[in-house]
Amino acid sequence: MSLFWRIFLLNAAVLTVATALLLLGPVTVSTPVLLTEAAVLGVGLVSMLIANAALLRLSLTPLQRLTRAMTTIDLLRPRPRPAVGGQGEIADLIRTFNTMLDRLEAERATSAARALSAQEAERRRIAQELHDEVGQTLTAVLLEMKRVADHASEPVREELHDVQEATRGSLDEIRRIARRLRPGVLEELGLASALKSLTTEIPSHGGPAVKARLDAELPELDDETELVLYRVAQEGLTNTVRHAAAGHAELTLRRGPGGVELRVRDDGRGLRGAPEGAGIRGMRERALLIGAGLTIGPGPAGGTEVRLDVPVRNRGA
Repeated sequence: MSLFWRIFLLNAAVLTVATALLLLGPVTVSTPVLLTEAAVLGVGLVSMLIANAALLRLSLTPLQRLTRAMTTIDLLRPRPRPAVGGQGEIADLIRTFNTMLDRLEAERATSAARALSAQEAERRRIAQELHDEVGQTLTAVLLEMKRVADHASEPVREELHDVQEATRGSLDEIRRIARRLRPGVLEELGLASALKSLTTEIPSHGGPAVKARLDAELPELDDETELVLYRVAQEGLTNTVRHAAAGHAELTLRRGPGGVELRVRDDGRGLRGAPEGAGIRGMRERALLIGAGLTIGPGPAGGTEVRLDVPVRNRGA
């Protein structure tokens, strides 16, 4: 039965009952109206309104739940679907909304996977060019400066030495940027070595003291899952260094009940209600790609905690 006919029949039933009571009951209306008659009619009117309101509320409650779900839904934070309630058009509307959410999440996951794949490819290209072009050019410049310095006078040699040190510092910075863009350690030595390498890249002066706790025995992970774990850890440590003003940080990777658990904790100033930036939204998109759950909030001892729970399915299954 459609929503129109349900509401119409509810109101018709209430009016029919009221009319029957007036026709068959002992109540009459005099001219002029007596006070007792007005009181009886008032009580009857209030009863009709209360009954009508109660019936309409029962019919429209599923729509109110659907409205709340529409205003709070976030595709980056999947939640349970609204329960299908009501009858007729209301139940169809809720089912259609849930189907639309499934389709939107699937389309977003597909588009995000393509974007992140293109991003990783571009990072590899830029890192390769930095290593092959800029890095080799600076290395050649250093060698040429050393040859010139060997034949130069003492004052000029000192100046060339300073320029060499500045050039060598720039070369080290370019190599560091290239390693962040393309995690060669992850491809060559595995996830544990790559995460340890991340902790050693934190500057000793001005940065927090980072401790790594990595389980020796972890379940087998595919390349995409390892890359997501690495990027989330990288972004979490980057946010700690840039924004947390923390003295200590901890990177943990361990086997969980149903897979792998990654934690990045610090003792900094915490989120403080700051809006989520592009880095955090990027972590949420990466987590959705592998069906992982990402939680960002205050740590047990203050500061901020980034937690990624990655389910690992049985390969035989």
